Amino acid sequence: MTYDDIAAIFLAPLSEPIAEPDVAPTPARLLRDALEPIATQGWWSRPAGEGLTALGVDFFPGYVWGRAAALGQPTAAVVAATFGVFEPGMIAAAYEAGVASATRDDILAARAAGGSASLDAIADQHECAAIADPLLAALDGLDGLGRPLFSALRSLPVPSSPGGRLWRAAELVREHRGDGHLAALAVAGLDAVEANVLTERWLGFDVGEYSATRGFGPQALAEGVQRLERRGWMRGDDITDAGRVARAAIEASTDAGQRALVEACGGALAEITSRAADVSARLVEARAFPADPRKRAGG
Repeated sequence: MTYDDIAAIFLAPLSEPIAEPDVAPTPARLLRDALEPIATQGWWSRPAGEGLTALGVDFFPGYVWGRAAALGQPTAAVVAATFGVFEPGMIAAAYEAGVASATRDDILAARAAGGSASLDAIADQHECAAIADPLLAALDGLDGLGRPLFSALRSLPVPSSPGGRLWRAAELVREHRGDGHLAALAVAGLDAVEANVLTERWLGFDVGEYSATRGFGPQALAEGVQRLERRGWMRGDDITDAGRVARAAIEASTDAGQRALVEACGGALAEITSRAADVSARLVEARAFPADPRKRAGG
């Protein structure tokens, strides 16, 4: 699918309001949600989409190869493991299509140029620096243990423009939290299908409404629901009270994994979060990020 195909599906204004997910407003979660639209401008923005088109790469292969390229040129199995919540066959096919269409240097450059251009156009230099500078300083001192995507991304050069620095800072926070979230899912004993189903119902999606976009078909989803039923976390297509408690515990574990980042931000955290939320609201209004609040919370 091309960028325009994706934009027509995901970036159009909502035809009717969708309720905000009931997610605990912890400092780590508030920071993550404030930064999510900024962090994803390497694929959701039109400049990034046009950069991928110029390389001959469709949207999803560009997303997969673009994120994975920080790791070098890993095997498809490694990409599936580090991304975690996609159907392995789908992610492998997209990765291989991306690698066949563009070099590592070219895909990284297209992402950086697109993300930077999008944010340079929507936020001024002072605004970008007020968010990016303290975040980059905090991120630089974090331990990379067990965080492959975060550590790989941190090894890349930071773009030089104000918007590029903001994009990279936000992307680093996203990958840091994502690596920790996969660890929390593994500790909870969930596989990729179960994790998708539990999270989508926790956020207010119907079963399959979100996880089908991750490549899981009806049979895999039905079997995942059955496994969650045996744990008492689902009853049919509904999440149970026990399931909500379990998913809240996973969220708390993910937040705990970001304690060092929250502490490193110190007294600047509230201003960083507030300023990032303002920039992200403008990105949603500009149709550079999905308007569905559940998509924002799900990442």
